[in-house]
Amino acid sequence: MINMNIAILGATGTTGRYIVDELLASEHAVYVTALVRASSADKPEVQDLKARGVAIQLIDLQGSIEDMTKALEGQEVLIAILPIAATIDQIPLATAAKKAGVKRFIPTMFAPVAPPKGLSTLRDTKEDVLNHIRRLQLPYTIIDVGWWYQLTLPKLPSGRIDKAASGLAERIPGDGNVLSAFTHNRDVGRYVVRATLDPRTLNKFVFIYSEMLTMNQVYDQLEKLSGETLPRNHISGDELLANLAQLKDVGIRDDNFLQKAVYEYQYSWGVRGDNNIHNAEYLGYMLGKNLYPDLKGTSMDEYIQELLDESS
Repeated sequence: MINMNIAILGATGTTGRYIVDELLASEHAVYVTALVRASSADKPEVQDLKARGVAIQLIDLQGSIEDMTKALEGQEVLIAILPIAATIDQIPLATAAKKAGVKRFIPTMFAPVAPPKGLSTLRDTKEDVLNHIRRLQLPYTIIDVGWWYQLTLPKLPSGRIDKAASGLAERIPGDGNVLSAFTHNRDVGRYVVRATLDPRTLNKFVFIYSEMLTMNQVYDQLEKLSGETLPRNHISGDELLANLAQLKDVGIRDDNFLQKAVYEYQYSWGVRGDNNIHNAEYLGYMLGKNLYPDLKGTSMDEYIQELLDESS
């Protein structure tokens, strides 16, 4: 039986909620603390966590290292699920975690597998955070998750799944035949908790995914289950690179950075083919499906059917 204090930054977000659900359902004696801003302490979703037995601790990522250190005292594991613009704020957070004696930091990576530098501005920033963690000799686990199901599906002509469509998937990167890893964020919660409690993953990279597919296969499945025909509009590698050239000066805190990040990731996983298990193994990742063969991920068919059922 594992006895552990675990703090989560971003516990009220979609992924954070899945992680909290899994922790609270764990057979182990885990004590969960949600780290929240003072301005968010009275929000209903925070109060809901409190009612479920999650401790609430205030923290300010823009505050002093000393104050963050106090907020983290007594925590053995720190999991961060931060929005894009706050990615770089993990550098002072890691410093505070080291001072507080945190025994494992799981920073915001949760992305497609890609080379460490040079393809994605967001990935470059996350690697800067990791390099800082390593300079501190702060124990860590890096978890990457492929491309999210929730960002993958285009809209149907009928509009049935518009509510779930991200608006970021209306064009297929490349020719649509590149194999890539996709993950339901519900599965992220399951795998993150298992990796968090696993001594084998300390100071390691872990790659989790629900299913390996091409985008053409995704469209085929959506057409089959919905009974609708989808237009297949592509965006070539050359067009992606041209768009990125126009956005080269856009920084991570700029309003239009999300579009840049999507183009960079689409070029990486949809054209180059970086986001697959073979590249993950080459880069030294442990595979979640090997570590936890008892966990069954959500298939793309299951995800699509859930959306269609909800819309009926």
